[in-house]
Amino acid sequence: MENLGLIIVIIFILWAEFVNGWTDAPNAIATCVSTRVLSPGQAVIMAAVFNLAGVLLAGTSVAMTIGKGIVDPSVIDLTTIAAAMLGIIIFSSAAWYFGLPTSESHALVSGLAGAGLAKAGTSALLAAGWKKVLTGLGFSTFLGFFGGLFIMLLVYKFFKNVHLRKTRRIFSKLQIFSSAFMAFSHGTNDGQKFIGVFALALVLGGVIPMEAFQDKSFQIPLWIILICAIAMGIGTAVGGWRIIRTMGFKITKLEPVHGFSAETGAAITIELASRLGIPLSTTHTINTSIMGVGSTRRLSAVRWGVTAQIVTAWLLTFPVCGLIAFLVTKIVMLFQ
Repeated sequence: MENLGLIIVIIFILWAEFVNGWTDAPNAIATCVSTRVLSPGQAVIMAAVFNLAGVLLAGTSVAMTIGKGIVDPSVIDLTTIAAAMLGIIIFSSAAWYFGLPTSESHALVSGLAGAGLAKAGTSALLAAGWKKVLTGLGFSTFLGFFGGLFIMLLVYKFFKNVHLRKTRRIFSKLQIFSSAFMAFSHGTNDGQKFIGVFALALVLGGVIPMEAFQDKSFQIPLWIILICAIAMGIGTAVGGWRIIRTMGFKITKLEPVHGFSAETGAAITIELASRLGIPLSTTHTINTSIMGVGSTRRLSAVRWGVTAQIVTAWLLTFPVCGLIAFLVTKIVMLFQ
């Protein structure tokens, strides 16, 4: 029965990672598709390759923050993980249906928190990890917006006397590199999060000793990284277009120069956070960066009605995912 429970939880984790591919991974390629620099097929392949590269080359500091820094592994069980994954699957699937990009980072930490509170009360929450989560919220919102805005202003400064057609030709090529950079940075941060949860599930299921997991030298096995990356890539290929359409076409009108600036600003922000082991929302980062780029033309260039819908989905993520995970955990505990 314990093995069956672990298998079910792993299925939920991969399902949630698949949904992450629907709603979060398309952030890395939305602008290059909307500006027609790459076809959707080319963009998905590039995103999958550079996401995996980011996960493999960046270490696992963010994964370990999620795996053992949000809730105390010693006071929770597999029910906690399953309930958190269900919260993500239900809420993010509903948001995806309406074409709204959601933050699986926030869905994940709120789900873990809600389930942990139901299982063990406030003692389940770890202050150090939550400080990083709150820092990541500031990174994604403010550094994302001003990063895109700043790079766009630099482009205006250095290309103000260059003919528009030539500028477009230059940035059509440069945006391929900025999209790859964005996909790589997504792997260095967001791509690690479900890997950390997968490792935590193996600990709670008795496959990995708790003492080894708590050791600072612990290394997450390569096969876990590969399985999670594949699940996310399939999700992007199957359902990413809804989110690409919202981000690439509905927030503001994008040309290659705008896509390059938004992706570069967001990717630099994400890379900085990853080096510090800070989990942040790539959804928030690239969306605020697009808003920052759009604002350099005029505030009315951003479709604030669409933006308000996206922000509403962001605000609902924490309470809804946390509540679903909390209730599922309590219901399961009644029958244990």
